[in-house]
Amino acid sequence: MAMGKKKGRQGGLWIATSDLARSPGHPFYERLNRLLAEHGFDAFVEEQCRSFYAERMGRPSLPPGVYFRLLLIGYFEGIESERGIAWRVADSLTLREFLGLSLSEAPPDHSTVSRNRRLIDVETHQEVFAWVLTVLGKEGLLRGQTIGVDATTLEANAAMKSIVRRDTGEGYGEFLRRLAEESGESTPTRAELARKDKKRKGKGSNDDWTNPHDPDAKITKMKDGRTHLAHKAEHAVDLETGAVVAVTVQPADRGDTQSLEATLKETLENLTVVVEHVELPEQVLTEVVADRGYHSAAVLARTHELGLRSYIAEPKRPRRRWRGRKAEQKATYANRRRMRGSRGKKLARWRAEKVERSMAHNYETGGLRRLYLRGHGNILKRVLVHVAGFNLGLVMQKIVGRGTPRGLQGRLLRLLVLLFAALQVFLRPNNSVSRLAQPQAPVRRRLLLTGWFRATFSRQPTYATGC
Repeated sequence: MAMGKKKGRQGGLWIATSDLARSPGHPFYERLNRLLAEHGFDAFVEEQCRSFYAERMGRPSLPPGVYFRLLLIGYFEGIESERGIAWRVADSLTLREFLGLSLSEAPPDHSTVSRNRRLIDVETHQEVFAWVLTVLGKEGLLRGQTIGVDATTLEANAAMKSIVRRDTGEGYGEFLRRLAEESGESTPTRAELARKDKKRKGKGSNDDWTNPHDPDAKITKMKDGRTHLAHKAEHAVDLETGAVVAVTVQPADRGDTQSLEATLKETLENLTVVVEHVELPEQVLTEVVADRGYHSAAVLARTHELGLRSYIAEPKRPRRRWRGRKAEQKATYANRRRMRGSRGKKLARWRAEKVERSMAHNYETGGLRRLYLRGHGNILKRVLVHVAGFNLGLVMQKIVGRGTPRGLQGRLLRLLVLLFAALQVFLRPNNSVSRLAQPQAPVRRRLLLTGWFRATFSRQPTYATGC
């Protein structure tokens, strides 16, 4: 047989639309598009973004509905950068259909996505986030009474090697050489500089150093012990449903006791918007649950003034004197009494489960642990829509049983394996049936099925956020 050789291909001059390749589509994205259409998503975002678009001039525009869907794809596909989102859309017929692009239309370039992000302000992104919360309220997935708060660090798009002194503007290496020269060392080597700098105290102070490319990034010790430039993302989660009610991006060196008030303010504003469109069961924002990092007498007194019941874990501290601080003493003792009760212990378990879960899905599997944007404004725009995708996933979990497209993989196979295992248990050979015919046989069959079911369906991924 003669060996075949690759021949040149000559494309046809014309091709019928019916002959073009078509994707069978993805049931998750098809149902998500129907959900967005049922609630009027495109009309809403076009009205909100109308002031950012010119009528007749400028570069070809990217429709607001397409722009926000692209950022939602970043969450559902676990893609961290806008460039990666653009590449993924260009390679997928399913995602093109989700965006409403025909085969003759070019997919949006990453520069177009970035241009639209810079064009549309933070307030509009926050309105889209609140719109998604309204959808959750209409679907019965939002209560808004008991809120759990926690924070995590996101690695910034800036290198420690590029930090400079705030007073002189010199880099870190230049600063070390100057210190060595002042101490009498004329030409120290790089290893000597590193060895001398290792034991110097206060060398990574944010008061002395900054990154010229991203001034909002702060020097922070990460949860794994490494030191990086980072930002702080704080979540407020509805502990009854797991929905993220608010998310804020703040400086990474800001303590939890200082960042809590801004997150609670954002939570109240979002819930106020939801209440205008959806009738929630009872009064919103009545309880706040947090870990021991948020515990302080001032925070507890402030939450009491706002009419909130606090369930904040108390760290071990020496006995304190309350002279002249009766309000703080009363709030601290009331919080301690609530935390020792059964409800306080239950809410602490809910916080550890649902708040950590939201961060794992958004920043670990969602791919946003490492940022590719700079500045809190730009980062907050991306994070808001990213977390809105997580909230939409809760609605999709209720509708189709899974909150992400990847979650649908293998569901049919699992069902077939379950049926096959059931047949194996109940249709045994005669000798096995005779053994199962004993009085304990029904119990044994139930144990076999229960054990197999747990081993097969409880293999959910375990997320460690380090929060």
